[in-house]
Amino acid sequence: MVSENSDAQGGEPTALALKILVAGGFGVGKTTLVGAVSEIRPLRTEELLSEAGQLVDDTDGVDQKVTTTVAMDFGRITIRSGLSLYLFGTPGQDRFWFLWDELSQGALGAVVLADTRRLEDCFPAVDYFEHRHIPFVVAVNCFTGARTYGAHDVSRALDLDQGTPVVLCDARDRDSGKEVLIRLVEYAGRMHTARLLDSVG
Repeated sequence: MVSENSDAQGGEPTALALKILVAGGFGVGKTTLVGAVSEIRPLRTEELLSEAGQLVDDTDGVDQKVTTTVAMDFGRITIRSGLSLYLFGTPGQDRFWFLWDELSQGALGAVVLADTRRLEDCFPAVDYFEHRHIPFVVAVNCFTGARTYGAHDVSRALDLDQGTPVVLCDARDRDSGKEVLIRLVEYAGRMHTARLLDSVG
């Protein structure tokens, strides 16, 4: 876990910046979440969906979607004085997965956004972070008209490791998104501390 340091001049703590990934399936709300919580104008790499992409992009359940992230989204949020999160939204389609390894370098943890109408779409992201031992929380984006499931039901459906947090959220709402990020930072902090203790035990 990165810790705050004091500068050589007056002993003021330096700002701590943590890298967080926002992942999940196609059309689940990753760009929306980053944009909702970012205190700076978010960087977006969206392009219009093309006819060529219809053969590889599954738009069932997200028929109104007309753009897609082709590289990443980027935003920043200050959680408290001296603690900022740099948010990197990953592309959702399989053909852009080669970017994930680069984006995940140095990440504290990840938010895996889930849509209960297309829950299977977040399995690849869950597997990715589990296999690389990157702490993550599953944030169920509560879409209008979607059936509501409890956190325990989602955890069982995704066969998550015991203790992996599942939270309900509205990706459009800044406060809701911020709560998800705080939950992730707390969880990732506990996980990293436990690993450090195991390594010296």
